[in-house]
Amino acid sequence: MAFKFTIGKKIGAGFGLVILFTVIAFIYTNVIINESKTKTDEVVKIVTPSVTSLESFHSILQRSQILITKWYHVQSPDDDPFKKELRELIKYQYPELKKGIDSLSINWTPDEKEQAKNIFSFTDNLFEKYQKDIMTPINSFSAYDDASITFPVTLSLEEADEELKVIYNGLHTLINSQKNNADIVTHQMFTSFDFLMQFVKYLGICLVIGGILIAFFTIRTIVKPVQKLKNVLQDMSFGVLPKDRMKYKNDEIGDMNIALNGLVQSMELTTDFAREVGSGNFNSYYKPLSDQDNLGHALLKMRTDLAENERVLEQKVIERTEQVVKQSEEIKSKNNELEILYKHVTDSIRYAKRLQEAIIPTDVAVRQLLPQSFVLFKPKDIVSGDFYWINQVENKSYVAAIDCTGHGVPGAFMSLVGYNILKEITLNDEVAIAPSIIMDKMSKGVVKTLNPKSGTVEAANQTKDGMDMSLCCVDYQKMELQYSGAFNPLYLIREGKLIQYKANKFPIGFRPDDVIHNFTNNVIPLKKGDTFYIFSDGYADQFGGPNGKKYMTGNFRNLLIEASKQPIEKQKDFLNTTIENWRGELEQVDDILIIGVRV
Repeated sequence: MAFKFTIGKKIGAGFGLVILFTVIAFIYTNVIINESKTKTDEVVKIVTPSVTSLESFHSILQRSQILITKWYHVQSPDDDPFKKELRELIKYQYPELKKGIDSLSINWTPDEKEQAKNIFSFTDNLFEKYQKDIMTPINSFSAYDDASITFPVTLSLEEADEELKVIYNGLHTLINSQKNNADIVTHQMFTSFDFLMQFVKYLGICLVIGGILIAFFTIRTIVKPVQKLKNVLQDMSFGVLPKDRMKYKNDEIGDMNIALNGLVQSMELTTDFAREVGSGNFNSYYKPLSDQDNLGHALLKMRTDLAENERVLEQKVIERTEQVVKQSEEIKSKNNELEILYKHVTDSIRYAKRLQEAIIPTDVAVRQLLPQSFVLFKPKDIVSGDFYWINQVENKSYVAAIDCTGHGVPGAFMSLVGYNILKEITLNDEVAIAPSIIMDKMSKGVVKTLNPKSGTVEAANQTKDGMDMSLCCVDYQKMELQYSGAFNPLYLIREGKLIQYKANKFPIGFRPDDVIHNFTNNVIPLKKGDTFYIFSDGYADQFGGPNGKKYMTGNFRNLLIEASKQPIEKQKDFLNTTIENWRGELEQVDDILIIGVRV
């Protein structure tokens, strides 16, 4: 009996091939996935944790460098939080991380293990240097001011920075090595996946071709009109209307063609109607196919609703436009009023500046009483809360630097109050008196002027205004300097060394305990070539530098030592240039006042 390749056999053979290819794809995919799972476990459990731990180690090193630098530069008590943080980092965090990296390094290469061992050895030595040479010597406020301590600590800190560079280089090399391992394993994994994708793609192509052949041999006996009718219906399901009409035949297919042609014509009319309505033509003609044509009646209602909505929206646009025009005119009027008010306020402040400048001694007056001197005066705003004062009694020259509460307009008012009280105290003096006595009288005058109800409930609720002040009396004949201060110290530089004379720790004016304290009078013998400085706190408090930090008192003292080496007439420009370079683009935070006198 001859072999007959029936349609059933053809379909069976086609589906058999599909099943065979599917089984092959399943087996090969399972093999590739298992290999990829193994490589993924290697990345997730070994390589990636190694990179993460090494980067955490890098972060700890950076944090320790920041904290030890802060330990060196910032005067603080031994129990300060950042010092506790550094101790915990060295004692707990670093050993724990080191232990974790040791456990991960089991799967590393011998070279990587040796490199990690060297890095940890250097790090142990570094942290031992931190503790022994920096943290232990600088353990109190006094240690920061002791050059015999800070100088070797500075050298140790520089040596530590060099060791850090070595550690960072080795650590970067090790991290890059681990990342390369991860890249290699990942590349192998993706290579397997790429091959699998190519295999599945070509297998899919084969399956598609096989399916087409099976479909072709299965449906080739189906008549052409049915195939064309199916294509037309598929196009219409995507919203595409056929350009050609279906041909009529005297059978069921012909009846279907007639119904389909009517449907296509109705959809064309509906499309034209929707286009007209969308362009704003609400009078366009449209007639539903029948009373049961829900779509047609819905389109007519939509046309009516859209026409009404457009009318309402046009009215709202007109009303809103009128409101916007009205608001714009009001805003323009308010802006004009603000500009006038701003000009009045600015003019008043500039006039106040003229009044304040009247109380500030001129450069000529300063040089007459203090021949070898300079004054660096930099107000933060147009007017200042800092001011300086000079006077002469019995061939003795008085000079004062006063820092009033606040700056700008409030500080300027306080400066006028301070100047008037100081002028009243010294107006009728024919005999030179000690600076401390002048400051005692001035403190009582400020309390009386600003707080006349001292000792009452009202006084306790008032603003705690006052002044920081340094007052000096120079006797060039006796070569003697008398100094008294409220918070602001005096720096005397003799033969390149800075001597600090501390001020009393209470201000001119406000007393938190409402008790009058007397200021201390310091008598200081002078030598030819001595230079002394009085100042407000604005210079040391200025933010700037690469990290936007305060200039700090320690840096200010070192800067004055450097400035004292120059002629007195050049020191002002030197100090001004230094603070401007430090400030950069940042805003000046307070008034700045420095007075320097060379004997």
